[in-house]
Amino acid sequence: MHIGRRVFTIGVKLFDLLLMVIAFAASTLPQYHQVGRLGLAEFLEMRIKLGNLVLFASLLLIWHILFSVFGLYDSRRLAGRWEEVWDASMATTLGTLAVGVFALVFRIELVNAIFLILFFAVATSLVILSRTVIRGALAFARRHGRNTRNMLVIGTNARALELVGRIQGRPELGYRILGFADEEWLGIEEFKKLGHSLVSDLDALPSYVRRNVVDEVVLALPIRSFHGVSSQIASACEAQGIIVRFLPNIFDLKEARHRAEELDGDPLISHESTITDFWGLMIKRAIDIVVSLTAIIVVSPVMLLTAVLVRLTSPGPTFFVQNRLGLNKRMFQIYKFRTMVVDAEDRLKDLEHQNEANGPVFKIKKDPRITLIGGFLRKTSIDELPQLFNVLKGEMSLVGPRPLQVRDYELFEVHCQDWQRKRFSVRPGITCLWQVMGRSSTTFEKWMELDLQYIRNWSLWLDLQILAKTLPAVIKGSGAA
Repeated sequence: MHIGRRVFTIGVKLFDLLLMVIAFAASTLPQYHQVGRLGLAEFLEMRIKLGNLVLFASLLLIWHILFSVFGLYDSRRLAGRWEEVWDASMATTLGTLAVGVFALVFRIELVNAIFLILFFAVATSLVILSRTVIRGALAFARRHGRNTRNMLVIGTNARALELVGRIQGRPELGYRILGFADEEWLGIEEFKKLGHSLVSDLDALPSYVRRNVVDEVVLALPIRSFHGVSSQIASACEAQGIIVRFLPNIFDLKEARHRAEELDGDPLISHESTITDFWGLMIKRAIDIVVSLTAIIVVSPVMLLTAVLVRLTSPGPTFFVQNRLGLNKRMFQIYKFRTMVVDAEDRLKDLEHQNEANGPVFKIKKDPRITLIGGFLRKTSIDELPQLFNVLKGEMSLVGPRPLQVRDYELFEVHCQDWQRKRFSVRPGITCLWQVMGRSSTTFEKWMELDLQYIRNWSLWLDLQILAKTLPAVIKGSGAA
């Protein structure tokens, strides 16, 4: 670490400790009226005795450790603003919990619920404000040529050019592109026509790095073809203390998002092409539990009446229970009110030649297996109500791709491509985009495309929109079969 960087980091650490002291002092002000007629000097003296200097020093140490653990003293040149705000908020949250634990264990009367709320609010606000000011000051300095870093890009392909374009479009990052290093290849002439600087070939690269000021190197070479060369370059940079970065999409995946993780000290790069928003999924699951439980209570008279009608109009069980494929193709039993005769599954083979749907699914408008009341239950989607119990159990969600039958999935080998199997990477749902955009009148290909569109664009707001559109679609009976 450069001396200037070390001094700056020490200064930020001391300033963070000062902010903690300020937040602690500010949070004691509401307690001042409780000391009666004592003067301010006497009150401060009493607070020192209650707080215990050793305990307070321990809290400062914990505060510092938490900020270090959340990377608030690392270089955050490439980190987003909201990422830093999140990390700072998490650090102050745990710091506040530490203060609360200390208060309980050591019986610090000064620290109560009001104190903790104020401490969290003041500390979080001060830390975020200070980080925002520091980020703004550094961005200003970098735009004017200060606090810059020299970057060398290894590779001249489209990915390398795209990266450089993004960096040059953000001068607040403070990077100065020295140029590119690569060997002769078919696209090198087109690269040179764009006016970019080729400062070295790959053989002369170690010599170039020794003779020039290079702070960071970015590897953008095709890993499969240049693994050996890339390893040598990384080793040379490691020997000279130069930061090495590489583009994570080494497999050239089109839709996957990349995330860095660590397992027992070993870094892992994850390529994820499904929904990975942890907090969003937690809220989605909470909504599923609350809404499904409430709906079961509200519509229980309807379900009870339906159960009676099913038994009276057709011999056989009330419910239709069938194996379906759920999250990551895990098998579960789906619940529906029975709308077909008992031997409907056995009679399917005799009717498959009448299938009116394309792809692996089976649909005919006038299915002779449907019972007297079955058509009404299907058109109004009342037959789907027992799936609320699947949602409550966690096997399904309110919104998600419809779960497929085992028979339909087995026919995927004939009718489908691998990209259509991505629909199994999320929990299946009672309703989905397909349900509100035509239902069974939608073609199989369009159905699969809508499922993938849902996964790519998922958000809680999208779920709420689909839920809002589901009821009108059910009332109209649009596309129902």
